[in-house]
Amino acid sequence: MLKKTVVLGYDAVSSLGTDMETQWRRAVAGSSGIGELTRISPGRDFPVRVAGQVEDVDVKPYPFLQPREMAHWTSPIFKYALLVVHRALARSGVEITPDIAPRVAVTFSSAVGGLDAILKADRQIIAENKMPHPFANPNSCINMVGGKVSILTGATGPISATITACATGVTSMIVGDMMLKLNLADVVIAGAVDFPLVAPILAGFATMNGAYRPKEGQPHESPETTSRPFSLNRRGFVVSEGAGCIILATDEFAHAHGLSAHIEMRGSAMTSDASHFVAPNLPTVQRCVEEAIRNAGLKPQDISAVNAHATSTKIGDKVEADALCNVFGKNVPPVSANKSQMGHAMGASSAIETIFTMEGMLKDTLLPTINYEPDPAIALDCVAHKARKQVQEFVLKNAFGFGGCNSCIILRRVV
Repeated sequence: MLKKTVVLGYDAVSSLGTDMETQWRRAVAGSSGIGELTRISPGRDFPVRVAGQVEDVDVKPYPFLQPREMAHWTSPIFKYALLVVHRALARSGVEITPDIAPRVAVTFSSAVGGLDAILKADRQIIAENKMPHPFANPNSCINMVGGKVSILTGATGPISATITACATGVTSMIVGDMMLKLNLADVVIAGAVDFPLVAPILAGFATMNGAYRPKEGQPHESPETTSRPFSLNRRGFVVSEGAGCIILATDEFAHAHGLSAHIEMRGSAMTSDASHFVAPNLPTVQRCVEEAIRNAGLKPQDISAVNAHATSTKIGDKVEADALCNVFGKNVPPVSANKSQMGHAMGASSAIETIFTMEGMLKDTLLPTINYEPDPAIALDCVAHKARKQVQEFVLKNAFGFGGCNSCIILRRVV
């Protein structure tokens, strides 16, 4: 009999705040974390003007984030990854002692990594003929964030970077679940971090018509209204920052150590589109949803709610909506789109959204999809504008990434 995977703790930072209480309060209130782009100083003609930015955190209480310790780790992904991992472990009650360490795995990852560090080094070479800092390459090494998490926590079990573009956070949980069920570990530190507000990345998303910008000749809109998943007037995603950590464990480990778990990772699935490099493919997206439900031993009618990927792109939102309608028929459960409030934090989005989903399950609350204007081509109940009270036993979480990487999980509230 396969072991059950349970969630012992979690923590996140997002454009809605840097502590869970603030983020949840603002999310339930229907607030937006999106504002004017200030992380960089774009020129007047720069195509991206809005972003979801994470506020700076007071690092005084955290010795592992002090200036001397972090001097070489200049990319913000390291600071915020270590912060959410530390706080998630504290919430979980797991103490990684030397006897437990070999059975603690790390799948905490990043989709973009520390590209800001290597770009800075490149500009210094060009402008000043100055050689890169010795830590420039380690900062940009995309699996290094998992390595730093391992060093911080002392975890010496399996370690893997689960890079699947914008599905990275959920994929990290799926791979972690596999490790637990294969008896490779008893505990997994899963999640993801991304801080992609770097000029060429933002401009690149704009030139590929992915990032939000107003219609040609139209004035810029209020930043908080620009992320609008599933809406008739959607115009692309708002690039954001964030990090989320989820501590997974076997139910046996939790019971043996007297740790309480209220969420079970009941099922999952991954598929590949094998189609377009960014446009999603309906049959394989739909199959991912179907297989996740089947893997959980459930039927579509058992699902209480859906937390959508929903980036605000014309094609992506329509494919996800069509997949849900094909799977659930006329009885699609209520669908929440958290990116309407916090923007798209790349690989970290699905980790943060999963955390919001679990918080909602425990508090009988569906978060709203703000800025919503019904699209006649999308027949979904998007929990428009206001949070809704609803008991949820089983929830589907979708995550889809560039390259045709699809990852879906089913979460269960444990009574």
